Amino acid sequence: MSQRRTILLTLAAGGGAVALGRWWMGPLPVRQLPATVRIAEFDASGHLLRTGDVPTVRKTDAEWKHSLAVDQYMMTRRADTELAFAGEYWNFHGDGLYRCVCCATALFDSATKFESGTGWPSFGAPIAPENVVEASDTSWGMSRTEVRCRRCDAHLGHVFPDGPPPTGLRYCINSVCLRFVQRG
Repeated sequence: MSQRRTILLTLAAGGGAVALGRWWMGPLPVRQLPATVRIAEFDASGHLLRTGDVPTVRKTDAEWKHSLAVDQYMMTRRADTELAFAGEYWNFHGDGLYRCVCCATALFDSATKFESGTGWPSFGAPIAPENVVEASDTSWGMSRTEVRCRRCDAHLGHVFPDGPPPTGLRYCINSVCLRFVQRG
């Protein structure tokens, strides 16, 4: 038991050192965001209010660091990944909406959340396809599809083609990138 604990603490410390190193790195290249994007807006009950053009949320790297907790900044702005089975929502079963922690855009409905066994919150589909952006990600020697918030360009996680019907997709999202709002 103590050997296992030592290994886990060593891994956690190493991950923390990597994260701290990334925190102090210079600013990332800024993605060019359009002035406005088309977003589907939802009320607290998950009902579609409207789909329309809204201003994108743009902040400097320093402003993001100031407005987000360190882990939120690392995941959303630096495309880091939280440890499996460590996030707040991986085993959470509340009824409501998951919104972007950076801009509050509705991203996922709890009705599409499922247990994937991966240790991250997994969803069969976004609440509205226009609220997310998918892009090729070849970092870390892997070929994946990254998922980002369309309104503020926050990194959320990745989507994989191994989910349940009807979509067959698994949106594997970092808990820290989300803010759960109970259906009301």
